[in-house]
Amino acid sequence: MNQTSLFAGPWHKLAFWLGSAMVAAGVLLHVPMFLMGRKTHFRLAGMPMGAGMIVGMFLIVAGVAAAAFGLLPRRPAKHFDSITILSPEDAPLTRAHWVQIALLAVALVIDVMKASSLGFVIPGMRVEYGLSATAIAIFPFCALLATTAGSFLWGFLADIYGRRASILLAAVIFVGTSICGAMPSFGWNIFMCIMMGLAAGGMLPVANALLAEIMPTRHRGWCLVLIGGIGTVGGYFATSFFSALLQPFFGWRIMWLLGFPTGLILIALSPLLPESARFLLEMGRVEEARAMLARYGSALDSSPGHTAPTQAAAQTKTRPMFGLSAALTVAALAWGLVNFGVLLWLPASLIAEGRSVGLTSALIARSSLIAIPTVIAVTILYSRWSTKRVLLLAIGVTGLGLLATLLRNWAALPLLSDPVVSVSLLIVGTGAVISILMPYAAESFPVKQRGRATGWVAGCSKIGGVIAQALAAAALVPAFRLAAGAVAVPAAASLLLIAAFGHETRGRDLRELESKAAASGLQ
Repeated sequence: MNQTSLFAGPWHKLAFWLGSAMVAAGVLLHVPMFLMGRKTHFRLAGMPMGAGMIVGMFLIVAGVAAAAFGLLPRRPAKHFDSITILSPEDAPLTRAHWVQIALLAVALVIDVMKASSLGFVIPGMRVEYGLSATAIAIFPFCALLATTAGSFLWGFLADIYGRRASILLAAVIFVGTSICGAMPSFGWNIFMCIMMGLAAGGMLPVANALLAEIMPTRHRGWCLVLIGGIGTVGGYFATSFFSALLQPFFGWRIMWLLGFPTGLILIALSPLLPESARFLLEMGRVEEARAMLARYGSALDSSPGHTAPTQAAAQTKTRPMFGLSAALTVAALAWGLVNFGVLLWLPASLIAEGRSVGLTSALIARSSLIAIPTVIAVTILYSRWSTKRVLLLAIGVTGLGLLATLLRNWAALPLLSDPVVSVSLLIVGTGAVISILMPYAAESFPVKQRGRATGWVAGCSKIGGVIAQALAAAALVPAFRLAAGAVAVPAAASLLLIAAFGHETRGRDLRELESKAAASGLQ
């Protein structure tokens, strides 16, 4: 058996590829249903589900189960607690590192496309199914609840399957749930979108964990910021671009069907992804861990009595860092309210002002382009200027975008009458915040608190979206501009809290953080 194989054995390999083929075949059986609507601008509401669709759904369910079985790893025969990983603080980036940065950036762009598509499909979905604003709000509310649950579920699966296999399983589910674009009823759309959200919710934490475990420490912060920014901005741009290109011809359903080719792309790229060395050691696969680490300039240390710098500090009791925790919690909630509330309501608001779907999508796509150089600037400033100040700057830009939206029709400020200004500020600010927030949390907390802190921040960012969509479902959302003004309040609060309780992490060796925490009794 190939020691570097993703699969535990030949039967597992067969199960995965057979399951993936079943999922793809199940999706293709739904294409005729979609094409039936070509004479009615692809409106399928009320059409009966044919036998091919029923068979296709069965194939997808069975295929996902087979793929999940195929990805189950070999169970460990024994643990190797005495073996540790030597983390080269100053090691240079190799070609292998850059390949992983590129691959995980593609994975996060595809992942972000799932959530950002909600805002672009809701206007067309509402018209086709004849739904009220309150009824249509159930759709993003359920989707965001699913992504919140997925964040916790996928963290659990990553410990069972490993980082690499978890990303691959999510890709298989992305392919299967693309049939949401062919569902004739609103109820089926909700169900399939919940399944998609469960898969998408954990992609960012798992990808970040994988990248953090293969990067030299001195490169870890800026790499995580860069990947987060590319994923957020790239995903939103790709969604708005494809919406402007395809929706005028194929309707809103094409945005869900894009999950089929994008999921296949992730599956095709999977052989290039490495597995976490820590997971390989847990599974007792020492030689695989050693070979993987050698590609990234690191090694294993099995010398007697060796203790990693973080292990000694992790043996004492932990108490939370309340001030910083509160600051990052409010920042994450505010970001969720903007990204899954204001930005999701944005396309419908612009359409309500008299713009077409194509023009609205093109406007947002142009605004997203402005955010691309911002990601590069944020990455450079985060690594060379100040981590805390860059986070404050990103939150400030988001707040300005919210205020610009609130004051957009104010005669005293004619510059704000162009929606490109407010939309650009919002996209630039939110893209920068999410690309910084989790890396900053990971670098601010000792190892005993780091995993929980980063997971908490990720979860709170989605909870903000759940709150926003719950308000929409209860018909409690004010006018779009007033909603933006209301969200500016927690954004301003997070700015003040981080200014008071945040600390500088630039150039700080994480092992130094552990020793200081141990000395001060924080762990």
